[in-house]
Amino acid sequence: MKAESALQLLLHANQLKRVPRTGWMMRGVVNGESVSDHTFGVAFVSLVLAELVEESVDIGKLLSIALLHDLPEAILSDIPAPALRHLPPGAKEAAEEEVLRVLLEQLPRPEKWHAWWREFEQQASVEARLVRDADRMDRLIQAFVYEETTGNLWLQEFWSETSPEAFEFEASRSLFEALCRASGRPGGRGDAG
Repeated sequence: MKAESALQLLLHANQLKRVPRTGWMMRGVVNGESVSDHTFGVAFVSLVLAELVEESVDIGKLLSIALLHDLPEAILSDIPAPALRHLPPGAKEAAEEEVLRVLLEQLPRPEKWHAWWREFEQQASVEARLVRDADRMDRLIQAFVYEETTGNLWLQEFWSETSPEAFEFEASRSLFEALCRASGRPGGRGDAG
């Protein structure tokens, strides 16, 4: 890989630092996190969850998937869930696949990076499923932090759309339940609500 090609990939990835997570903006969060902030959160939650699960986890693969999972948003931006309902089925995935192909085409082995991203999309490995759990968990942790620090009460839908069953791993469900207890929400086992 030539240095110029590597630099282009790094500059595109750097764009994620300036791409806002639109779901927060739509709900009144001022100066919300960027996609890059979220990617760090997902990678760190993934790393913590890997220590808590019983399954054997390839940490290098896990972190690679976490770092790559939203890379296409460097070009496509963060398309909010309400907008996705108005796109044809599969349109977002097809666009992300094409963008990723273009971003990675100068790598010596782009197929490896592309395969990791596809594993996440297809939930085809323990690592991919753990990153999916981490993706959900990071979103809820961020909602909790925004509620605590800003008093924003428009984030309830993030909680109401998530239940312990949304998580693949028992460790993820336990962490979700602990977060529900910390936020004063029902959601943990044995809760009345």
